[in-house]
Amino acid sequence: MNVKSSGLTAAQIAIMAISAGICVANIYYNQPILPHLARSFHASENEVGRVAVLAQAGYGLGLFFLTPLGDKVNRKRLMLLLQVLLIIALLCMTFANSLLLVSIMSFLIGLSAVSVQIIVPMAATLARENRGRIVGIIFTGILVGVLFARVFSGFIAEWLGWRYVYGISAGMVTVVTIALQVSLPNVASEFTGTYGQLLASTVYQIRRFALLRQTALLGALVFGAFCSFWTTLTFHLSGPPFRYQTGTIGLFGLLAIGAALMAPYFGKLADKGNANQVRLVTISLIIVSVLIVKVFPFSATAFVLTVLLLDLGAQSTQVTNTALIYTLDSSAHSRINTVYMTTYFLGGAIGTFVGIQCWAWGGWPTVTWQLLIWSCLALLVLLLRVRQPVSKIA
Repeated sequence: MNVKSSGLTAAQIAIMAISAGICVANIYYNQPILPHLARSFHASENEVGRVAVLAQAGYGLGLFFLTPLGDKVNRKRLMLLLQVLLIIALLCMTFANSLLLVSIMSFLIGLSAVSVQIIVPMAATLARENRGRIVGIIFTGILVGVLFARVFSGFIAEWLGWRYVYGISAGMVTVVTIALQVSLPNVASEFTGTYGQLLASTVYQIRRFALLRQTALLGALVFGAFCSFWTTLTFHLSGPPFRYQTGTIGLFGLLAIGAALMAPYFGKLADKGNANQVRLVTISLIIVSVLIVKVFPFSATAFVLTVLLLDLGAQSTQVTNTALIYTLDSSAHSRINTVYMTTYFLGGAIGTFVGIQCWAWGGWPTVTWQLLIWSCLALLVLLLRVRQPVSKIA
């Protein structure tokens, strides 16, 4: 692919993909280190589990109230401002001396990490050609960031302590913020109304596009299952009979990264107009993966296979969904992206909360039942609309 003909150089695309991955990772650093937080602040698993919920809730609220501004103000300035706020929140987290402060900073980290969702529509705007491929590359960076976060935080927390996770991350975000400032051009906004009108227009996109409604709901259900699994997996693998250390649990994230790198293949199939068939396959993979660990809850091999299938299914569904929504009105990309990603990450926050409650109520058997409910509902949403044609991706 000649990336220069697309309006972006290879270096710019790489910087945007790496930056997106580094920023979004901050939402997920807390998942493998929840046991460390519990020991550090003498708290229960249920209490520290709220830290993960608050990070995702902050991200969801930031998506709705902040990312639509990408259609109204200078996207580059907005993105850089959010990343500076992210650096400050990370430094405060590094030196937090109470679980309350950790919880507040977790929420603010999630809120400011929505800079990622400024990068994606910005790339779509700058790409004159091969838009789907370029957005796919950046989204692959996001996927790798989400999954590598668990590996990174697990090992750093085990060898240096959980505070170093956030201190090192603050340094990495600083580096990519400088790189974005130097490498990217300014992008003029197209929306001229007030902030209130902008939010109203964002909500209007829900009524405007049936495809957006279906895709957003589907994404929320799939991501709800994904987040519920990964949050409770830490508790399950750190207890009997596994008793794995945080670093060992983090290795499962490496498996997930391998699965995520296969996700763009499904996106190419969607480019050919096979989006419904692709998602039928990917959601089926999620259901099969849950059944495996329900039947074999104490098998390490079963969990390896489940991580591969679950992450391949969840990330491939997301790649396909993202490709679909960018076939809609290009002048409203930030607002359309806001609707989809807000619904998507609120689904993740609810999935995390429900997963933690199910773990407290009935352990792993209860967790797997609710995972099946999430994934089967996703399949039902897809089947109810599977006969309706969707646009071929340009």
